[in-house]
Amino acid sequence: MFRQVKRRTAGRRNFDDQDDKRASYETPSPLYASRLSFYDLPPTQEITLEEFESWAIDRLKILIEIESCVARSKSLKEIEGSIKPLLLKFMPLSNNGSVDEKIKDHYSHYILRLVFCRSDELRKNFIKNETILFKVRYNMMSPSEQKEFIESNKHRLQWTYITKEEKNQFFEQLLNASGGSVRKQFLSENVTLTSEELRKHFLYTENFIKLPFEKITNLVSSRSVFLHKGNGYLPTSLQLNLLALEFQEILTTNLIKTFQTIPRLEEDDRLLPLLNNLSRNFANFQYESEIDPGLASDINAQSIVTPSITKHYPLCATHLQRNLIASSHLKYGGRQQLGLFLKGIGLNVDEALKFWSYQFTKNNMSMETFNKEYKYNIRHQYGLEGARINYKPWDCSTILSKPRPNKGESHGCPYRDFTMDALISNLNSMGIKDVQEINAVVDDVQKHEYTVACTRVFEWTHKKELMNKEGLHITHPNLYFDRSRQLERSDANGNNNNNEK
Repeated sequence: MFRQVKRRTAGRRNFDDQDDKRASYETPSPLYASRLSFYDLPPTQEITLEEFESWAIDRLKILIEIESCVARSKSLKEIEGSIKPLLLKFMPLSNNGSVDEKIKDHYSHYILRLVFCRSDELRKNFIKNETILFKVRYNMMSPSEQKEFIESNKHRLQWTYITKEEKNQFFEQLLNASGGSVRKQFLSENVTLTSEELRKHFLYTENFIKLPFEKITNLVSSRSVFLHKGNGYLPTSLQLNLLALEFQEILTTNLIKTFQTIPRLEEDDRLLPLLNNLSRNFANFQYESEIDPGLASDINAQSIVTPSITKHYPLCATHLQRNLIASSHLKYGGRQQLGLFLKGIGLNVDEALKFWSYQFTKNNMSMETFNKEYKYNIRHQYGLEGARINYKPWDCSTILSKPRPNKGESHGCPYRDFTMDALISNLNSMGIKDVQEINAVVDDVQKHEYTVACTRVFEWTHKKELMNKEGLHITHPNLYFDRSRQLERSDANGNNNNNEK
């Protein structure tokens, strides 16, 4: 066995000299000529295992948010607004960005191919979300960049930009054929063009490509394009859907090829655990709760039962703590879920012992019984007993993977486990009383989109703070709490600045 491992590790490269590695990244490559790609050529440079995992996770965060936006029926424009902050944070691709940014984008796409090629459902999800990401990035490019991208893929697309002379020659025909489609495109973005404005747009802004008419038979049949000598003339605003179809076709074919090569990776003891961990599902990404000392300084045994803190709780944590206070007890699953949540918001072990001991002993239980039966469990959550593992708060996926609560139990996800009447009653108590908003949450619950329902509730209960700010798909109770407190602080700082002025 030792020799087998030796053979398997032969040829592996350790990146002790980071300068040498980074220097190799700066080698110009046709792969990185544009910040948009069809990803039809695989990367060939070496990266570390840490980069392999972290780059995949960064891209996964963006695909998770796209998945959430699609589930909430957001338009492409709305999706673009939601994921722009995430792109800037995790996957920046600036116009004059470094080769490193493009390398990360290229590798992360191919790594996730390995993750999501394994079943038909995963492939469909990956293609759908990557196609939306492709569209968003195309729209973020300047017209000149878009033109350069299309010109660089002429061999594949068979597209040609028409000259100004050709545009002027066929101007009236182009306007008559495609004017209606372009007007609809603007209407989808809540912009209404008059006939004169549309004419000026065609004259000064709109670019056209020509391509073989058989490539756009659906547009030909709907009389949306001008035809001349076997070519269709297509305005820029209609090009994106064709590009997306091309992207989907390439990705679909390559995912099947990737799936066929997966058995070759089964012997690789480095990559397989990483791939298995990432492939569980899109929503299974673990939010790493980073305790902000400034926000956690007021978290203690007394404060966590006050409205100033509990108003930031997600419904699952509110339900658990409410039942604990009412009955002076929680069964094991509830203690684990609530205890780790409180740990994640900044409650240290000493304050946790004060909180739990007071709640359990305020009626009939003696302190001796509490210390004997429950103190060890609380210290164990903080890694101070047993195997001394520093346990993390449960994310939504972990909570949903647990058995549904039986009678007398309080753990779980309220959006899954509450009766509809109980859920609506709780939504009302959170200030959500609009019939359309309640129906939207009910629809999500019926479709088993529990994190989408929770995200909606977050957005509606933070309308004021989220004004002109982007939301975030809630996949973790501590993410809900942290984001809520950050928004409150940001809103307070903004008000203070306005008052000073």
